[in-house]
Amino acid sequence: MTFMSMPFIKRAAAALAGLIVASSLAVAGNALAESGPQVSQFVLDNGLTVIVQPDHRSPTAVHMLWVRTGAMDEVDGTSGVAHALEHMMFKGTDKLGPGEFSRRVAQMGGLENAFTASDYTAYFQQIPADKLSEAMKLEADRFAHNRYSDAEFDKEIQVVQEERRMRTEDNPRALLREQQRAATFVASPYHRPVVGWMGDLQAMTADDVRHFYQKWYVPANAAVVVVGDVDPQQVLEQAEQIYGGIPARAVPVRKPRPEPEQPGVRRIDVKAPAEQAVVSLAFRVPRLSGLDALPQNDAALALTALAEVLDGYEGARLQKDLTRGPDRVADAVHAANGLVGRGPQLFTLSAVVAPGKTAEQAEAALREQVRRIASEGIGDAELERVKNQWMASEIYKRDSVMGQAMELGMWWAQQLPLNAGELLVERLRQITPAQVQDAAKTWFGDDQMTVATLVPQPRANGGQPQPSAAPPGEIQE
Repeated sequence: MTFMSMPFIKRAAAALAGLIVASSLAVAGNALAESGPQVSQFVLDNGLTVIVQPDHRSPTAVHMLWVRTGAMDEVDGTSGVAHALEHMMFKGTDKLGPGEFSRRVAQMGGLENAFTASDYTAYFQQIPADKLSEAMKLEADRFAHNRYSDAEFDKEIQVVQEERRMRTEDNPRALLREQQRAATFVASPYHRPVVGWMGDLQAMTADDVRHFYQKWYVPANAAVVVVGDVDPQQVLEQAEQIYGGIPARAVPVRKPRPEPEQPGVRRIDVKAPAEQAVVSLAFRVPRLSGLDALPQNDAALALTALAEVLDGYEGARLQKDLTRGPDRVADAVHAANGLVGRGPQLFTLSAVVAPGKTAEQAEAALREQVRRIASEGIGDAELERVKNQWMASEIYKRDSVMGQAMELGMWWAQQLPLNAGELLVERLRQITPAQVQDAAKTWFGDDQMTVATLVPQPRANGGQPQPSAAPPGEIQE
């Protein structure tokens, strides 16, 4: 069990660059058209969505339950409750005791886990295809009848608190990310960390978690995703029999909670035990609100292209200019664009400061890279390389049954079409160098920027500080 925020463009795609740069976009586009799997989507009478994608290459299946709720739906004073509920979903039902769910899946020869993000929570089992019905029954039972004692909650909330200590409070880069988001967002629920503030976790009660469960875990706010050696019609029949009896309830109305305009640059220092300073720049940028050709959507796509031009492959601009040679200012660099999400998104630039250099020098070097693109633009070949990588990522991700299920669930949770991956690649292929240059000109002013600097501190007990070997970037904890 974990908490995470998943990026749209998989970093692993960069490793394929040497294999696919020579491939033309037309050939890759034909491969997508010919190999695209057929996805079926159904809605049960109680509002539950069922998504099925056959993949008959092996006799296995992935069964996922996605709930369109996460840290974004929390309120002040109960931060971390969505993640705490994810833990408690393993602690029993009317029929099963604590831990029995996991034991049943293991007896099937399956693997299972769950994760919580800002926008959604998901539970999954990877099982032999002939065990799908059994997995469905287990998941439907806990979705509809999650039960646990106060004593069981009191034990598990201690586990959650320790998770926060290990993954955030004892991790300088994670602490930097958390503090930067808290400084960047004032009104948006993204201000709060997914794992929750420690004070809220210490004050949390079993009833806080039960209330969140009763409010958001309703069929019309959930989707079952099945990918593997299955027949869609048979899966629908199983879902109707197993999930269809869960009573329908209305999904609560969500308030928009928009983020106000930022009146100027924000800067914070984060002191923590570390060997090297880290500087991270976060810029507030438009999110992808759909696949229509609207100005904000085009800007979001151009910003995604800009991030990949800066840091999308081995030897890209940031790495080449900032981490190499005797005058290098950084040991590691990173660029990323948020692109999709239920809330406002960020474009981040970050660097682990090289010995002998300052955070100010690293910050200036990062901004200079964007300024140079804003002034000089980028070449067609540079953008073409990035586009080829996106196309390859869209094709190669189909090698993983779990990856396919994860993506389908994410698109559903973000209220995008189930073939959004292919549609996004097609839209990204249409982005021009001029649009990337315009994005670099438009979205990187001081009034959109929050700078967070990790200031290394010695350990109080004289021990060795934790290294800052990699810059903050993709949040996956």
